[in-house]
Amino acid sequence: MAGESFFGEDTTNEDQRGGIPADLIPYLEAADEADETEAGEGIDPQAEESEREAALRALVEHSLLLGPDPSVLAEIEGEVDEDFADAAEARDERASHEAALTKAQDDVALDARVEEIYRSIVERAPEHDIDPTLERVRLALDILGDPQNSYPSVHITGTNGKTSTSRMIDSLLTAFGMKTGRFTSPHLLDVRERICLEGRPITREGFVRAWEDIAPYVDMVDERSQRQGGPRLSFFEVFTIMAYAAFADYPVDAAVVEVGMGGRWDSTNVIDAGVAVITPIALDHTRWLGSTIRDIAREKAGIIKPGQVVVIMAQEEEVLDILLERARSVDAIARVEGRDFEVVERQMGVGGQMVTIRTPSALYEDVFVPLFGQYQAHNAAAALVAVESFMGGRGLDGRIVEQGLMNASSPGRMQVVRHSPTIIVDAAHNPAGAATLREAIESSFALGRIAGVYSAMGDKDVEGVLSEVEPFLDHLVVTQMSGERAADVARLAEIASEVFGPDRVDVRDSLADAVDRAAQIAEAGAEPADRSGVLVFGSVVLAGQMLALAGQSPR
Repeated sequence: MAGESFFGEDTTNEDQRGGIPADLIPYLEAADEADETEAGEGIDPQAEESEREAALRALVEHSLLLGPDPSVLAEIEGEVDEDFADAAEARDERASHEAALTKAQDDVALDARVEEIYRSIVERAPEHDIDPTLERVRLALDILGDPQNSYPSVHITGTNGKTSTSRMIDSLLTAFGMKTGRFTSPHLLDVRERICLEGRPITREGFVRAWEDIAPYVDMVDERSQRQGGPRLSFFEVFTIMAYAAFADYPVDAAVVEVGMGGRWDSTNVIDAGVAVITPIALDHTRWLGSTIRDIAREKAGIIKPGQVVVIMAQEEEVLDILLERARSVDAIARVEGRDFEVVERQMGVGGQMVTIRTPSALYEDVFVPLFGQYQAHNAAAALVAVESFMGGRGLDGRIVEQGLMNASSPGRMQVVRHSPTIIVDAAHNPAGAATLREAIESSFALGRIAGVYSAMGDKDVEGVLSEVEPFLDHLVVTQMSGERAADVARLAEIASEVFGPDRVDVRDSLADAVDRAAQIAEAGAEPADRSGVLVFGSVVLAGQMLALAGQSPR
């Protein structure tokens, strides 16, 4: 057929071959001319190479795709224009510098916006001010399309160990390839720590976007509630809504959610979690949760839902009875420490401990947990049972379990922030938490002399906490903590003097001065062969301030 080759190609227009623009064809032909000429017979090899370079140069100079790029031409000719290279390097450095400045400016603006949003939320009722209703949170989430129902979740309550256990569950789920969202409180340094995605605090942009997404609906619920004579959404209710919405927007494969306080009326309790975890329950927040441990247990039992698996860590007998009764009443499956799972063995190691854990489905031997204290081994056991339950109740791949627990961290919980002297930070803020410190310190650190630095919130059992630590602290320095809820340092000093005796108590106005004084006292009284240490404890807020002072990131 006229106009077609044997292979069906159109040969009618020889000036348009293979889709190559007609104006480039002469340059390509010139570039190939040297290859088509027979070798020898008067052809100068250098002249041949020059002709080829000239053809390629013409091709590049006239190319509609590349344009006359000097760097490409220099490469063709085998030459590098040093002035051009220096100019290009300077241009790249300038562009990089300008990009860094722009990013820094953007970060400052975003930080300011995050702080502005945080301050606007803080103006609401505080997170410890519990109103016995979930109606407002349910309404806001309903308007948003119930984002909390778009992913499975694990719900954690208890008095001590909630955050550490939450972080271990998060790390284990991540090791099994899941995209996680984690909601914990309070934060140490940055409010964005409360909402984590894949183990890291939500970005500034993500935080701003999460707030702006929910703000109109928060206003609607506020207006409705106030019109009916009720309060606005509280600080913690707003953050709960933000977290659930952010998790759905990301989206996550699983959410790990720690209650703010209690359980039954906690704003997080609008989720229908498939797995719940209840860490050891003790007296705390008695003003809001009840004056007896039975009252507190009933509040925390409120997170147990029909048909779920509830992992119950070691409890006092009367507490365990209440939790098991609640589980039976809603047909939940209880996994009880000491009966269904246990820490079989633990040995101290460098930077943590080796543990062997028995669960309902498997025995996990010699798993490294990079955290100090016997209580962290038990937290790890509960986290492992929770993840087993979340993933169908089967035994898990031991290698992945090892990876997940090895990557776990819990900032501000028995965290070493400095050596010589050893400075340890712990957020213990109630007598039960303080009682675990002695075992953790003595089993993990060979310290000959220890001085403590202490501050607390005004509603805490200061005498109860200090009575627990007095036997193993050689001296105590009390200091003033920032924040409206912080206890007055004069009151702390008075109680400390009653517990320790006035000769074993110092007072310093700032945390930096308090740590310096504690270090001086610890080192001055230690024998030459002894290691001295400083223990900073009493509040999550104080732990955060100490991490900032030590230049540590709470991740």
